[in-house]
Amino acid sequence: MKAIDLAYRTLYAELVQRSLDASFETDFSTAGNFVRVPVKGRDYWYFEETRPQKSRRYVGPAEDPEIAKRVAAFKDIKSDLRSRRKLVSTLVRDAGLTAPDTFTGDVVEALEKAGLLRLRTVLIGTVAFQTYAGHLGVKLPGAALQTGDADFAKFHSVSSEVEDSLPPVIDVLKAVDPTFREIPHRRDAGRTTQYENASRYRIEFLTPNRGSDDHADHASPMPSLGGASAQPLRFLDFLIRDPVRTVLLHRSGVPLLVPSPERFAVHKLIVAARRERSAAAKREKDLHQASLLVEALDVTRRRDDLAHAFAEAWERGEAWREALRKGLQLLQPDRREMVDLVLGKALDEAQIDLDGFTVQL
Repeated sequence: MKAIDLAYRTLYAELVQRSLDASFETDFSTAGNFVRVPVKGRDYWYFEETRPQKSRRYVGPAEDPEIAKRVAAFKDIKSDLRSRRKLVSTLVRDAGLTAPDTFTGDVVEALEKAGLLRLRTVLIGTVAFQTYAGHLGVKLPGAALQTGDADFAKFHSVSSEVEDSLPPVIDVLKAVDPTFREIPHRRDAGRTTQYENASRYRIEFLTPNRGSDDHADHASPMPSLGGASAQPLRFLDFLIRDPVRTVLLHRSGVPLLVPSPERFAVHKLIVAARRERSAAAKREKDLHQASLLVEALDVTRRRDDLAHAFAEAWERGEAWREALRKGLQLLQPDRREMVDLVLGKALDEAQIDLDGFTVQL
């Protein structure tokens, strides 16, 4: 795996920041003001306007340093679409980073402009994986980047506390493709967690399930998701904790929150282990993406991040340990050897000794 040139890594970092700046300028008129509001013991930033009528919109948690910096610099933010388009073009054409297909880019961009990032929704799955090449500064094989869907995840607590919402999701999607329709939930017919168009392109909303398994087959209402509910999933809370800011290389750049690459890699091992045999192709894709990210974290000297993420998952209990063991065993022999070497080195450098875990070298 080859790292991209430092100059391109610098351009990518600049694009991430400028795309975030531009998203604030697009969302918030300079005629309004940011206000800090306490909600259930925590402080949040809201944007308040008085014309044409008084309204207040959620921005993000007060402790987020990036949001605090953008709030402080709000009046100095300038939109620079043409320049950012050139940055995107350079990163794709010259640095060899992968852009999403146009339709995926349009869908994710529409949802981001509707408030996806602002409302702390995390893009997961293969579309998120597409952003890691720039984030880590390496070239990732294109075969691991193909997808026919886009998945988003959100903690229910965040959705219920922010007192703001996206516009209706179905309206946002129909503006991109009028054939999008709501798919009734299999157990809760009055709720929707998935949307699909005539070409079978699917959008799904998910949320962590940390309660009883009785809730696993029911859609969870999500007040901030514009009428959408979310499907509860085990292990998802690990994936979307402490997400990172990145950008999708589409048009002038789409700012996003995605899982940290080390959590994504560990989570993919767990997901692969829990796939049914009938989903062999998806399982292989999970394993391939996990091994690529482990390799990328090694190349970019971020083994410490990998070690701590793996240790956190390992210490969560026997069900997690069993899934991690199985996920590692399912890797192809050459990839298993590489992952074992990197993981062993990472745990050793971080001085982490995991009870019951031995790297197979």
